[in-house]
Amino acid sequence: MGTKGHGHSHGHAGAGHGHGVSADTDRRLLSGALALIVVFMIGEVIVGLLAGSLALLSDAAHMLTDAASIVLALWAIHLAARPARGRMTYGWKRAEILSAQANGLTLLLLALWLTYEAIQRLIDPPPVEGGLVLVTALVGIVVNIAAAWLISKANRTSLNVEGAFQHILNDMFAFIATAVAGAIVLLTGWNRADGVASLVVVVLMVKAGVGLVRESGRILLEAAPAGLNPAVIGAAMVATPHVSEVHDLHIWEITSGQPAISAHVLVTEEEDCHGVRQELERLLGARFGLLHVTLQLDHDEPHPQPEHCDEPHGPVFRPATVGSS
Repeated sequence: MGTKGHGHSHGHAGAGHGHGVSADTDRRLLSGALALIVVFMIGEVIVGLLAGSLALLSDAAHMLTDAASIVLALWAIHLAARPARGRMTYGWKRAEILSAQANGLTLLLLALWLTYEAIQRLIDPPPVEGGLVLVTALVGIVVNIAAAWLISKANRTSLNVEGAFQHILNDMFAFIATAVAGAIVLLTGWNRADGVASLVVVVLMVKAGVGLVRESGRILLEAAPAGLNPAVIGAAMVATPHVSEVHDLHIWEITSGQPAISAHVLVTEEEDCHGVRQELERLLGARFGLLHVTLQLDHDEPHPQPEHCDEPHGPVFRPATVGSS
């Protein structure tokens, strides 16, 4: 690469929550939801054992994962607030993603266990106290609505908080299914409704669990965030005046809601690298919402590269190839 001139910039937006929600507010909201869930969960276990209801006990187990997901979320928020220092050059922001993935995996593992138990209940249904199941499930719906409302006020752009919210939301739907099962048992005596309700819970848990694992996995694998196409962004960058080539383009998320980009940009000879860099930063921020930007700029070298130079990683964007990118 030529060395007649170069620019190297690293710009980023301030860390934190955005959307008008602070980390302290998130902690208060999540703590309030946690208190509601723990108190009700203890009562539900007692009633579930008295009523002989797997649906209630499965809901209680689901609520245990709800509580665990909120504890993980609170722990991750605490870690993410730590400043970047030493070897942790991004701080502990990825702790939120590990928390979200743990939430997704616990949903999937719990779904496996509940599937086995529900099938056993369908084969050989035990007696179920439909009245206790119905009343407890109705109370559970109210508790989950209150907990979901609290968490919905937190910063749900965080995959960590969204994971806790999905746990609560799925539990609310599960209680609705359990209430229906309790009413059927009470009115008709068909005890297998309890097992059917448990399978409905399983379907909801699998859907939420797969979504959380997939989204957190994308971030851990440093894939480009949804809605940010590297080919489109590379083409837009190379269409900027005086840019002759863009390569080594990488787009990833530091944590949910914090995309970042780095690239090596070649600028036509005799042009001001710093001016081009500022124009590229304006483009990336205004059009693509990319505020954490690291660009290395060099003047284009018309002569062939020396043999010892490394080849660019990934696609190379040039003005003549924009139409085919």
